[in-house]
Amino acid sequence: MSPKIKYTKIFIDNQWVDAVSGKSFETFNPYNRNVIANVSEGDKDDIDLAVQAAKCAFRRKSAWRLLNPSQRGDLLNKFADLVQRDLEYLAQLETYNNGMVIKNSRRFVKLAIDYIKYNASLADKMHGNTMPTGASFSYTLKQPVGVCGIILPWNVPLLVFAGKVAGALAAGCTVIVKPAEQAPLTSLALAALLAEAGIPAGVVNIVPGFGDSAGAALTHHPDVAMISFAGSLEVGKLIQQAAGTNNLKRVALELGGKSPLVIMNDADLNIAVPFAALGVFTHQGQICIAASRLYVQSGIYDEFVKRAVEFAKTLTPGDPSDESTQYGPQIDETLMTHILKCIESGKLEGAKLLTGGKRIEGSGFCIEPTVFADVTDDMTIAKEEIFGPVQSILKFETLEEVVDRANASNYGLAAGIFTTSLDNAMQFSTHVEAGIVWVNTYLEFRPDVPFGGFKDSGIGRENGTDGVDVFLEVKTVTMVLSNDF
Repeated sequence: MSPKIKYTKIFIDNQWVDAVSGKSFETFNPYNRNVIANVSEGDKDDIDLAVQAAKCAFRRKSAWRLLNPSQRGDLLNKFADLVQRDLEYLAQLETYNNGMVIKNSRRFVKLAIDYIKYNASLADKMHGNTMPTGASFSYTLKQPVGVCGIILPWNVPLLVFAGKVAGALAAGCTVIVKPAEQAPLTSLALAALLAEAGIPAGVVNIVPGFGDSAGAALTHHPDVAMISFAGSLEVGKLIQQAAGTNNLKRVALELGGKSPLVIMNDADLNIAVPFAALGVFTHQGQICIAASRLYVQSGIYDEFVKRAVEFAKTLTPGDPSDESTQYGPQIDETLMTHILKCIESGKLEGAKLLTGGKRIEGSGFCIEPTVFADVTDDMTIAKEEIFGPVQSILKFETLEEVVDRANASNYGLAAGIFTTSLDNAMQFSTHVEAGIVWVNTYLEFRPDVPFGGFKDSGIGRENGTDGVDVFLEVKTVTMVLSNDF
């Protein structure tokens, strides 16, 4: 049974309102392609109203600004408790709207609760420093940057909402959230829970809509002090350009990746093979940190490839709301078509297709788990972010060689290595150009661990204390002391 759709309107100033234009757009279930709901379509006029509400809520002596940091933490903890109460509903809604298999949706909702609670714990721990120098005395204050625009991705919208919004609120900011048009429903449901938790009016506003209208209006708005975005490199570049137009906005950008995962000869294949597969097949490859460049050392290459193909064939595709399903659909036809084109390019450029490679008929936008061997660095599937279930396996000889090859990319989000050698692990972790490095594991998340990338994979960090600091400004105060004392 599909979850009840409770919220489809725009959320401004703690009120549910229609778009100023009266327009709405359809949101779909990517498994059966049925229309789930018609959602109010915000644009520039709605963004203006949301920014005004957020500005009012950020004014000195507003209900929000009068809360002390501990009270902000208490409010976030209430929010976390409500997400816990509604965990099953939120997980089903995420699955229904973006095709994530239900077991993963539950896992991500639980992780979102951890993110909210962790940020709540930081709300009263944003300390400055003191610098006495004799003739004068200086100290620093950490203060909220102001009105923030938060633009969410469609692949894990609930989790990213939890991390970004909770971080901004812990810092004392006010926010306008623009959900991805493909999957807006969990963001609207979370807005209702924030209101139930007692968030003052105007502090959190949700404006669903499209990137070229609502998103562009938010990134160009002169009263928005910061944009925090998770999504593609192409859109991230547009946001960075927009941030320098009407004012000089702060930006935090979590962008794409082409993450290398290295399997050394000494790795335990019973562990490495499943981790490598889940690193690229989880959520059908629709994750920015997917292990989409899999480097396997020559001594175990053939055995690893054999086991990788066997593992891929065990994945059960189907309805993502079914408890037995391990593998669901892509988000929409546009992405599915892109992935199939990448698969064709792999075949044309000489990679060996060992399993998968086709659309699964009669199941929405599903593509078979796909494994390529004999992939080389110059092939399209080894260079471009596919964002789909394509495991590309490359061969290497030495650690020095594979580090250089791993770094020969404009991306630098995540990387991983499986080895029993501490020296291998340390050398790789030190020299690989990536913001996140996993050793003998992959896709492990914690709210206290920073998340972000090098190079074209982004600017800034989420999670950990960095996830709050990114929403803060540092102010220096210097006082001249009396010479008469």
